[in-house]
Amino acid sequence: MLNCVPQARLRARLAQYASEWFAMGVLVAALGVTAVGATAWLIAGVACAALGSGLALLMLGIAVADARHFVIPDALTASALILGTASAGLDVDGTGVLPAIAEAVLRGTALAISFGVVRAAYYRWRRRHGIGIGDIKLAAVAGVWLTWTSMAIAVELAALTAVASLILTQWHRGKPLRRSTRLPFGLYFAPAIWLVWLLQAAVLAPQAPAG
Repeated sequence: MLNCVPQARLRARLAQYASEWFAMGVLVAALGVTAVGATAWLIAGVACAALGSGLALLMLGIAVADARHFVIPDALTASALILGTASAGLDVDGTGVLPAIAEAVLRGTALAISFGVVRAAYYRWRRRHGIGIGDIKLAAVAGVWLTWTSMAIAVELAALTAVASLILTQWHRGKPLRRSTRLPFGLYFAPAIWLVWLLQAAVLAPQAPAG
């Protein structure tokens, strides 16, 4: 009888974990299907829509991984970089494949270096890292996929969303804001990259002249 209570609690806890993982799986699947459907519906061109759908799934995976484990998997980041390079090579603006890819690589490198500089400066000031290496790699993804202007929009959108979420979460929990509070920036940055790319490709991209 003495062992029944711990075993019952263990079974109840395992059942709770299983239900949480199932709910998370359903939510992620639903979001993935929605993102892919939105991309396919809004983006003209099979190749561009397929690459954008891949970006949506990869960014969703990064957001979930960072939210649960504070880790951005390198495999997802590398896959997003490969797809972004392919997307740049579609040459939608008529500049040529190689120049378009070179510019995308330049944007990704520039944004990643910018994040690295912020990381180094923050460490010098606070003696701890505020930006993870995974966030720097994700910045490279943003640069490859987005234009110079869109990059800034994605970063600002992610930062504002992250701060607002942190404030609301701490207020709901009745806890004060602390500088040491950990924040999974990839949870906000990854979806922002896809959303801004979708806006860029569906609305802001120049229309090819009819002829």
